[in-house]
Amino acid sequence: MKYQPLTWREGNHFTLLPEVSRFLPAMFEAIEHARHYVLVELYLMESGEFADQLIESLSSAAGRGISVYLLLDGYGARGLARADRDRLTDAGVALRFFNPLGLHSLARNLSRDHRKIMVVDGSIAFTGGFGAVDEFLEAWYEIAVRIEGPVVADWEMLFRRLWRSRLTRADDRRAAEPLPKQRKAQALEDGKAGRAMQGRGYRYQAIRRSLYQQVGGVQERLWLCTPYFVPTFTLRRRLVRAARRGVDVRLLLPGAKHDHPGVRYAGQRFYQAMLKAGVRIYEFQPTFIHAKFVLADDWVSIGSCNFDHWNLHWNLEANQEAIDPALASDVQALFERNFAASKEVLAEEWAERSWTQRAFEWLFGTLDAIVTRLK
Repeated sequence: MKYQPLTWREGNHFTLLPEVSRFLPAMFEAIEHARHYVLVELYLMESGEFADQLIESLSSAAGRGISVYLLLDGYGARGLARADRDRLTDAGVALRFFNPLGLHSLARNLSRDHRKIMVVDGSIAFTGGFGAVDEFLEAWYEIAVRIEGPVVADWEMLFRRLWRSRLTRADDRRAAEPLPKQRKAQALEDGKAGRAMQGRGYRYQAIRRSLYQQVGGVQERLWLCTPYFVPTFTLRRRLVRAARRGVDVRLLLPGAKHDHPGVRYAGQRFYQAMLKAGVRIYEFQPTFIHAKFVLADDWVSIGSCNFDHWNLHWNLEANQEAIDPALASDVQALFERNFAASKEVLAEEWAERSWTQRAFEWLFGTLDAIVTRLK
């Protein structure tokens, strides 16, 4: 089946929800007010406080007669205890897992569902980089966006397509029941243009091409936040070219608080060339910043994609793209707050970094290059 890029749709409202204290209550409120169905798709879900809150919310909705469907990645949900899975299914939640690990090809095991989608009644959707693990409650910084309008139908389509995929496995008999009839939202007054952009690993690179197009055509500013900065050669080249032609190019990246320090070292080997070209690099200090969002002039992208070559090659990803001056203004303010909480990496200081730092960059950069070639 050939996948085409989803179209731009007018008449949407977008609400930026920075930090878990904003997006988690908004998501639970949407579930509480559901009247027909709730669809949730996550990569990470592990037993703990966050998972308990989500299980309670979904179970309560199912108890009110709402059709509730939960799709989890077969690898990312390994930490969800059997007792918690039973709690969901006993409450009436339909539960499926995408591509559980098995004795098949390595490539298939590496293909993961990294998307984060929640749709309520076909009228409201949420996406971002969140997962149902306790790190998001305090240790990791994350954001989300609330979506209303016709583009919600495309988010729901992404969920429905994967729910029916031959790679999903049901956890109970209820999960074999058909999905409810899809409801579609009407265009909203004063709504803006939005597109649900997806990526399907090496088979479908629309999300990558969209970013490249924006970086290549940006006029004034290109600000990018990603937790795993191991960019493709093409992205590095376009960032450098944009900076050299006078675009304000800034990267918001994790500091020393990182869940995969080796990935940070692998990405730091590109700092010198970036800084030399005029790219400004900020390392976030308060916590590990797990958010993924981009601002290119007034174009915004928020979602699951880290824009590193591993995610782009193997994972199912999805980002909300929008051309909305109000959302762009909110994202700009978010970037500026986070820049203020970061340490800027200066070219002069980076040139004097220790030999230990350089050795780690070489070691993990070499490992990353080997893994990249194996793909």
